Amino acid sequence: MNKSSLDLLNIIGNGSYENQRQLAEVSGYSLGKVNMSVRELTEAGYINRSLKLTEEGRAFMAENRPERAVILAAGLGMRMIPINSETPKALVQVRGEVLIERILRQLHEAGITEIYVVVGFMKEAFEYLIDDYGVKLIINTQYAEKNNLHSLALAEKYLDHAYVIPGDILCEDNPFSRYELYPWYMVSDQPGNNSNVRVNRKDELVLTAENGNRMIGIAYLDHDASHYVREKLKEYDRMRKHSDDFWEETLFYEDRMVVYAKVVSHQRAVEIDTYEQLREIDSQSSQLNGDAIRTAAEALNAGTEEIKNITVLKKGMTNRSFMFECRGTKYIMRIPGEGTEQLISRKQEAEVYKVIKDKGLSDDIIYINPDNGYKITKFIENARNCDPMSEHDVSICMKKLREFHNMHLSVDHTFDIFGLIDFYESLWNGNPSIYRDYKKTKEQVFELKKYIDSCEKDWCLTHIDAVPDNFIFCGEDVRLIDWEYAGMQDPHVDIAMFCIYAMYDREHVEKLIDAYFTEGCTKENRIKIYCYIAACGLLWSNWCEYKLTFGVEFGEYALAQFRYAKDYYRLAVKEMENG
Repeated sequence: MNKSSLDLLNIIGNGSYENQRQLAEVSGYSLGKVNMSVRELTEAGYINRSLKLTEEGRAFMAENRPERAVILAAGLGMRMIPINSETPKALVQVRGEVLIERILRQLHEAGITEIYVVVGFMKEAFEYLIDDYGVKLIINTQYAEKNNLHSLALAEKYLDHAYVIPGDILCEDNPFSRYELYPWYMVSDQPGNNSNVRVNRKDELVLTAENGNRMIGIAYLDHDASHYVREKLKEYDRMRKHSDDFWEETLFYEDRMVVYAKVVSHQRAVEIDTYEQLREIDSQSSQLNGDAIRTAAEALNAGTEEIKNITVLKKGMTNRSFMFECRGTKYIMRIPGEGTEQLISRKQEAEVYKVIKDKGLSDDIIYINPDNGYKITKFIENARNCDPMSEHDVSICMKKLREFHNMHLSVDHTFDIFGLIDFYESLWNGNPSIYRDYKKTKEQVFELKKYIDSCEKDWCLTHIDAVPDNFIFCGEDVRLIDWEYAGMQDPHVDIAMFCIYAMYDREHVEKLIDAYFTEGCTKENRIKIYCYIAACGLLWSNWCEYKLTFGVEFGEYALAQFRYAKDYYRLAVKEMENG
């Protein structure tokens, strides 16, 4: 039976209609198509000539009742910054209603009470839903490193006769029904920038390279569709290449989805994905005037309504940042990431910025809060990061780095590498390292401290995080940004840090050392830098293990840091033995 006939059967089963013209008005189908479908339903024995369900029709409807729902609400919702620093997207309030609560009420209205919510980021904020709405929570511990395909894989056994729903959807009309006679996926009647599907004449969703229907994200899976999706989820979730995929990838068979299209008006269903979308839909939402926005407005002596064109920037390893405009000028606001309060003293950071102010070293700091770490800087137009594989870029950066070191600036705090290795390890809460030979590696790295302590050092303010991404080129001028780890140290530590972040091999390490020491590097200093590469590799490896407890995974970078600890310990010892 075709889709239009099933749509009409569902309409007839949920209402009372006297003629085909009424059905055409309600369904949106042409009168001709309605007449054909009524004929098909009558011949199948599902309705009688009075447009009423027969016993056979009622039995068929009863067999096709939705039984449950899975709501996906685990992600960081990075494009929702700065709101997501305080509230998960699914818990944002729109027009006086919390998004996920509206979804839950709509499900209850359709008779769906078996509901599973997959949570991860700020999972504790969803706990109240267990008591208030009777939901069951499924915890996704890998929300920061995998997309929602993994979230749905965690709930795959609950997908038979189930709705799949993103937690950040606002539907003006209840999209759920007491009867669902075929599987579907909801799309908008307008195109979407990131959509790769369009609706064809058969109401199928087929792949397209352009002008696809905007994907809303809600779907219904009947028994057959759920079986297909479950098998795909099991397969894809085991494969690293699908870690960044949306669950919709499991709906495809060759060039089309295995479910029908459910097309809705773009005015009746919308995914609230960004701060600007929320402001457009509900300018009075309490979430619009969160702490970050109020801070930005106050720092610039502006109203919150003057903070405009908010755009999320790439998530950093420690922080989240967004760009915004105020009175025609662009700014960047930094919001500290998960667990950074354990890693960084914002008071010490503020002290560093006070010392380097007006020295041409950093970007322009408009505001920094020494308590919570919020920071606002002017956006640098036409800027780019250092390319660590460009000899030209590296030469300029090392010249700038040496100029900074030669200023011999001073602050009241020290960056203690070996002390912080122990400290980061203590943050694992007694859990063992993920590396089997961690204990041996740590003992070896700590052996290098004796050599480091024996070397002469020009002790001064050191950036510590002087990595390629933090050297910003503005034409031929270069600035060094992100001073949150800076403190008193041997400035040669900055050379080691550049190497290990760029994941240099031995050849590039030697070239970098030579680019810094244009007059030539002594063997003692070269061995000392090898020691720093080993020690700093272990330091950031421990840091990565701590961040892993928050679901933040750094993949190849984390593994490389542990390798630096081992490989450069061996190299340093070998060079010491060679005299």
